[in-house]
Amino acid sequence: MPEPGTPTFDQLRVLVTVVEAGSFAGAARKLNRATSVISYTIANLEAQLGVRLFDRETTRKPQLTDAGRMVLAEARLVANGVDSLRAKTRGLLQGIESELHIVLDTFLPEHRVIDALTGFFEAFPTVALHLAVETLGMVTQLVLDRRAMIGVSGPYCMMDGIEIVSIGSVRLIPAAAPVHPLALADANMPGAGRGHIQLVLTDRSQLTAGREVAVLSSKTWRLADLASKHMLMKAGIGWGYMPEPFIRDDIDDGRLIALNMPDAPPGDYSLHAIHRTDTPPGPAAVWLIERLRAQAGPGAAKASANDAPTIMG
Repeated sequence: MPEPGTPTFDQLRVLVTVVEAGSFAGAARKLNRATSVISYTIANLEAQLGVRLFDRETTRKPQLTDAGRMVLAEARLVANGVDSLRAKTRGLLQGIESELHIVLDTFLPEHRVIDALTGFFEAFPTVALHLAVETLGMVTQLVLDRRAMIGVSGPYCMMDGIEIVSIGSVRLIPAAAPVHPLALADANMPGAGRGHIQLVLTDRSQLTAGREVAVLSSKTWRLADLASKHMLMKAGIGWGYMPEPFIRDDIDDGRLIALNMPDAPPGDYSLHAIHRTDTPPGPAAVWLIERLRAQAGPGAAKASANDAPTIMG
């Protein structure tokens, strides 16, 4: 049995256009060619592959055969691949990154992440995005190690070799489940939280290892991610600080209670877009940083060493 030949990209494009236009004449108009040229191209494609692509006998309008439907699906994949290749090459010629590695602080509110990345996809559809979510100093560590081009970091990211742009802050509030003793009794008494388990995020990096802010209790459970902290808090196992947007629905529905604790007041967790000073971001990365900065309003600007955090727990 003879092997099928190798079709050209033009033949595959003509096939896709005939199907999309609904006729050979429609494809001819769309491609600015004679109808006879379109018919000849399809005939050559059929001869090369050794299969009939259209049923020309039972209907005046060309109808795909079973083999034609299979070839059409593959032709569309090839056409889309070539279009993607051309778009990415065009982007490279314009200086746009082919891919972008970013790392986000776990406290960055979800609505801000969705807004930024939805806009990014619309503005740079050819850029492959690699996203990681980390806590505390690990964000800065990944940028320093060149495993991420840009990051969204919390406080304690001011250091040599890192360029910083302030992008606002997120409010952290102490909370507990309604069954927790602090929610049932004297949370407003000074020192009330010290006798109960406080749920605290751990830092996997060495940049801020050992630093503790807003850790009041002598009883702590150390957790690696915000989702685990949230889960245990709702189960009534401990209390702790959480981003207000993250638990807004829980508070509204009564699954969590915002605690009024004199020695554990709410506070702001500052957020910064960061990148290495020796690796200037490309157009796509610059766009993303600006989008994050714009979310915070006109007051956001380059940060300084005086921008100390209020809360970190």
